Amino acid sequence: MKGLKKRWGITSNFQLTIVFIVFAITGSASAWISKPVCIWLGILKEDFGFWHTPIRLILIFPLYQILLVLIGFLFGQFKFFWAFEKKMLRKMGLGFIFKD
Repeated sequence: MKGLKKRWGITSNFQLTIVFIVFAITGSASAWISKPVCIWLGILKEDFGFWHTPIRLILIFPLYQILLVLIGFLFGQFKFFWAFEKKMLRKMGLGFIFKD
């Protein structure tokens, strides 16, 4: 845990616990929300068959990014998750979105 705290710049075990809780809630929430979003967009398992699951996973990605920052904000960790988000997107080659 010390290595993870050092890598992320976290100073206390309490903050690390909050970060883990935010990751857990965000992952569950994005998967849960993707079902009604697919229905709203008309992406139904009956129509897409095998491709329903990959399409749903592609939808989860942007939902997860948005929820991570929002839930992090609700838990008082906006600064950490905003920096985390920018770093992750830069590594994925989407750094052009942020102009620092």
